[in-house]
Formats: sequence, structure tokens, C-alpha cells
Amino acid sequence: MARKTFFSFFYVRDAWRAAQVRNCNMLPSEDQVGFIDAVEWESIQRQGDDAIKHWINGQLDGTSATALLVGAETDGRAWVLYEILESWNRGNGIVGIRIHNIKDQNGATDTAGRNPLDQFKLQDGTLLSSICKTYDWVLDDGRKNPGAWLDEACQIRAEYDKCSKVVYASEVTSRVKAASASAGFTPRAPWCSDRADRQR
Repeated sequence: MARKTFFSFFYVRDAWRAAQVRNCNMLPSEDQVGFIDAVEWESIQRQGDDAIKHWINGQLDGTSATALLVGAETDGRAWVLYEILESWNRGNGIVGIRIHNIKDQNGATDTAGRNPLDQFKLQDGTLLSSICKTYDWVLDDGRKNPGAWLDEACQIRAEYDKCSKVVYASEVTSRVKAASASAGFTPRAPWCSDRADRQR
């Protein structure tokens, strides 16, 4: 299956490990986007949030898959979360790849981080992490499997309507709470005040 892949990761902490995934020689280099050197990234950052969004959106153009490289702190990175949101809502298949077990340039592994996909839900409340699969680069033999994982991610995304969008999970929770409040929810006894009055 022909695909162009966007790589999403926390540059500062995970650039070395991300490069190991990129250089596994299992993916055509011309079909990989989202990698940037430190000088270029700093230049874009200095231009502000709009410039960063513009760069991300440009990198996502024409892609069909997103490889989310999950390290120790990935779930707290605002731009990674933006890339996940944009990827799914554009129709990209997304696969999570845990990279904390890849040894860095000093031979050390990292701690496992939370899965950023847990922070997104479809509008029906389904967690994105229950739809998109996540693998471990080391434990699941990533050197042999990235192409298959990305193909699978695209097939999974194709099972959902292009209009099937995700939002931040906190937005879904807020909507549910608002709907409950507007539906005139009344607590049941023994918590309602009229029961307390009756018992006096």
C-alpha cells in the first residue's frame, strides 16, 4: 500500500530515539515527513504558534499515516497533541510506537510515558486509544514491522467515516456534564433537600 507517513514525537527528549526508528531502512525516506533539525525547529518556534501550526499543517499535507512515537513525556506536549488531532481529522491512520526502550547514545533506556491517544475521543465518547493500536519498538520487533503497522493503521482509519472527528477527551466530558445539567438532573433520595425536610 502506497503511503506517506508523518512522524510525531517530542523533539527535545526523543530526537535520538526517533532517528533510530527513521533509520531502520524499512520505510522509504521520501515518504517520511515531520523530521526537522534543531536549527530549523528553533527558527520556526521563534516565529510563534501560527508559524508552528503552519509548518505542521504543511508537513501533514498529502500524508495518509501518522507514526506517533511515544516517549516518557510525549503525552504532555501540546504540539504532539495538535498533530494527533489534525492527523485523525484529516483521515490519517495513526499508530502509536513506544520508543522508551530504545537505547540512547549513552546506552540508556527511558521511562514509559502515558499514551497521548488516551486524551482523545470520538464524538460518541470512544477513546482513540481503543481504536488506534500501540506497539513497543523493542518488544514488538519494530525493525521488521513498521510498514505493516502503518498499513494496519490506515485500514483501521478507513473503517471510520471521513467525517468521524476526534476532540480532546476533556471536551467530551464537559459536554456530557453540560447536557446532564441542562436536562434538569435532580439527585435522588437521600440526597435531595425535600427528603431532609420531610424527615425533620
